[in-house]
Amino acid sequence: MNRGLHELASSIKRKVAALFAPAEPKPHRSGLFRRTLLVSAIGLFAGAAALGMVQQPDRSELPPSRIIHSVLPLSAEQVEVSAPSAAPYISETRIRPGDTLSAVLQRLELDAPNLQSFLTHDASARSIYKLYPGRSVQAATDEEGKLIWLRYIHTPGNETDGQVVTRMLHVAPAGDSYKAEEVTESTERQTRVAVGTIKSSLFGATDAAGIPDSVTMQMADILSAKIDFLRDLRQGDQFRVVYEVRSHDGRYAGAGRVLALEFINGGKTYSAVWFSPDEKSGSYYDFDGTSLRGAFLRTALKFSRISSTFGMRMHPIHKTWTGHKGVDYAAPSGTPIHSTADGTVEFSGWQNGYGNVVIVKHHGKYSTLYAHQSRIAEGITKGSKISQGQLLGYVGATGWATGPHLHYEFRVDNQPIDPLSVDLPVARSLEPAEVRAFNQAVAPYKQQIQLLTEFQQTLPDALTNVASR
Repeated sequence: MNRGLHELASSIKRKVAALFAPAEPKPHRSGLFRRTLLVSAIGLFAGAAALGMVQQPDRSELPPSRIIHSVLPLSAEQVEVSAPSAAPYISETRIRPGDTLSAVLQRLELDAPNLQSFLTHDASARSIYKLYPGRSVQAATDEEGKLIWLRYIHTPGNETDGQVVTRMLHVAPAGDSYKAEEVTESTERQTRVAVGTIKSSLFGATDAAGIPDSVTMQMADILSAKIDFLRDLRQGDQFRVVYEVRSHDGRYAGAGRVLALEFINGGKTYSAVWFSPDEKSGSYYDFDGTSLRGAFLRTALKFSRISSTFGMRMHPIHKTWTGHKGVDYAAPSGTPIHSTADGTVEFSGWQNGYGNVVIVKHHGKYSTLYAHQSRIAEGITKGSKISQGQLLGYVGATGWATGPHLHYEFRVDNQPIDPLSVDLPVARSLEPAEVRAFNQAVAPYKQQIQLLTEFQQTLPDALTNVASR
């Protein structure tokens, strides 16, 4: 670090140390106030947006009272740490398979009499009748827990020039009742950073650091092949993360993609960075350019059970002994179906016993098939480029099906083979022409992670305890 950064770090340390020095307690705002100062300091130090903190578990972060843009390195005199103005608490939950409106509202813990009755019976709120797994429901409340607004983001849009147009149902109190309207807004992307230390669990540490649950899930998924987050975590493990958030007119609208991540587990360092060579599709690599994923995911569903395996079976409809060319995964209707690998849509539509089906052609001799969908996702048409993990559609029971499930086929040279026993091909390496672009693209993220590492190492014990519980 140059002299200016050393001065900046010293200044931040003095401010943070003073923050935790013995003083007259302020019970009403102390926790939120202190944690907001902590993350504001981190955001300033890394040249990213300031972070807001929320005390309650399972709530999303507070929107920042101000966004500070800066270019590294910062001079010490530019550092400003101020208390946030009064701002609503914004909580967020995702629709789960089999969810009900009542369950969603209970998770949000709203003080909103008759809200469920209004949403159930008012025609203007009809878009909330269909709860698609994975979609977001957000609520803003005041300090007393009273509802300010509720949003159901039911139609996430496509990203264009850094913006995403999103349709949502917006509900707000109106006298003794509520008013619902459909709103279309453009979202803007911002970058945020956070650090944390494991005390008991990953979610405990990320909650303390103000990191949205969706980002925590991404962190665990990205490094799932390296770390078992249920069994391998150790007290004292540390992480640094750079991630996107989206906002509507300066208001928090949800978390985006993890851009860079470093995790210290049992003394070993694991890194990840997002790289998109063509700005259309991308993947995660470690800082040396090694891919962190296999070429194929083993399954296309996150929540499922196998109801029928590959091979000979009695057909449930025709009652004849016949070969089953894939594996059936039972799941609630509406469960998202994701592509198991990069590729191009070869077929999308209705096909005999398959019902609504999508066939994806992958590199070389491989292709996959996803059948019996209740509906195919928007934009999934013949010729579309597909990324691994991209939404293809939703579980259903169309075609020859006795109940909601996904029929999944893995084909080699158009011949179905058992998806559960096949030796999946390895992920492709970066082409020589891509290595230079990769190094240039990830350099800023590596610098941010390094700065966060240096900052985290300077944290006093009192600050570490607050940031990690």
